[in-house]
Formats: sequence, C-alpha cells, structure tokens
Amino acid sequence: MSKENTSIHDFNLNLICEYYSNLERQGPGSPEITLKALSFIDNLSKESRIVDIGCGTGGQTMVLGQHTEGHITGIDLFPTFIELFNQNASQLNLQDRVKGIVGSMDDLHFKDEELDLIWSEGAIYNIGFERGLKEWRRFLKTGRFIAVSEASWFTEERPTEIEEFWKDAYPGIDTIPNKLAQMQKAGYVPLASFILPENCWTEHFYAPQVTAQETFLKRHAGNATAEGFIGNQRYEEQLYNKYKAYYGYVFYIGKKI
Repeated sequence: MSKENTSIHDFNLNLICEYYSNLERQGPGSPEITLKALSFIDNLSKESRIVDIGCGTGGQTMVLGQHTEGHITGIDLFPTFIELFNQNASQLNLQDRVKGIVGSMDDLHFKDEELDLIWSEGAIYNIGFERGLKEWRRFLKTGRFIAVSEASWFTEERPTEIEEFWKDAYPGIDTIPNKLAQMQKAGYVPLASFILPENCWTEHFYAPQVTAQETFLKRHAGNATAEGFIGNQRYEEQLYNKYKAYYGYVFYIGKKI
C-alpha cells in the first residue's frame, strides 16, 4: 500500500467525528439490511433490552426502534454522535424507548445476562470480532441474540494491493467460514450470515459522502490533514470499486448457548 494512503485510524479523532456527523450512516448498510438481520431474531417484547454498540448517530438504531417494542440503548464513544442520536430519536418520537449514551465498547456497564439482543453494525472491528463476541457474551441471556456486521473476505486469495490495505486497516479481517467458526467458538450457535449488497456501499455510504466531502474541504480549506483525510476516503472508495469481488461487509447473527 502506498504510504500516501494511510488508514483512517491514523487521522485525528475530532476530524473523523466532525466528518461522519454530517452523514446519516457511518458505515455500509441500509434500512432493508437492518430489517433482514432482525428477521432472524424472535421473541422480542416490550420488556426486551436491546443494545446497539458503536451506534454512531443511530441510522440503524432508529430502524430497530421502529420495528421492535423493547428498550434500546445506543452506545458510542463520540459525544457528538450521541447528541445527534438522541435528537434523531426525539424527531421520530422514540425518545421514551431509544436512548443514546456515551461509552466505550470495551468497558460496558451491564449486568450479566441482562440483555436480549446485542447489535453492532460495522463497529465491532474497533475491539476485534473475536474479542467482542467473547467479552459481550456474558451480558446476554442464554438463548438470546447477537447481530453484527463485519468486514470479511469473500475469497481465499486476493490481489496484493487490497490484501495489504486490509492487513493495515484491520488485521482481524477473515473469510466468512472462519468468522462463523470464531462465533461458534465464542459460545454462540451461528443462525445466519449474509453479504451486504453493493448498494449498501454505493448508494447508502459512498454517494452521500460526495456533498459531505465538498463541504468538509471548504470548511478546512488549506488544512493538509483534512485534505489528506478526504483523500483517504476517496482512495477507500476506489479500492472498493476495484476489488468488491474480494471483500465486503457480512452480517453474522448468533444465539448464545
């Protein structure tokens, strides 16, 4: 990978937060895909406790709130995201059941076997797929569910350019069978896995960034770091368009045993 194209993790967190605050989604996905994953989960009621870990501004959480009856807690490290999350919940009249709090996914304050559903779209990589599944498991009631989307390889072999990019960006990326084996080893019965379609990337994630990038660059005119960050975002999109046959996001749904 060219040294001019660095991982998003190399940039200032404030810049990342500011940029993604202007987007409805902070990662690939869609309302339809959230509902597809939710369709594999049963027996949710008004008493159910649901947590969306790494919720961002709550694009997917609001969909969950509109299609379930339980209480949902969204957790994210960025206070700005949580402020927008709670504004979104109020606008949809979900504020009595859907609340966002600032917190870290590696320091959760739930009781053992308190939760009915743990959700995390495109965020578990921050702690690592295996570690997240293992550490979060104790918060789930036996027989209840976890649903996460995770970057995964579609093939056993990949071109060098995309292999090196992901080795740097997220060494935990792996093939779908290996991810399912990790889920099973962590103490879950894998119920379903499916690849997110291309429109989750192109239509719902990359297309809205065109305007956001223009606005961001105007606001930070002459700022080399900001320009580098946008260059990085555009490079990632180019890689996806070039190598989408080899990788993407996959939803994994499991039941605690």
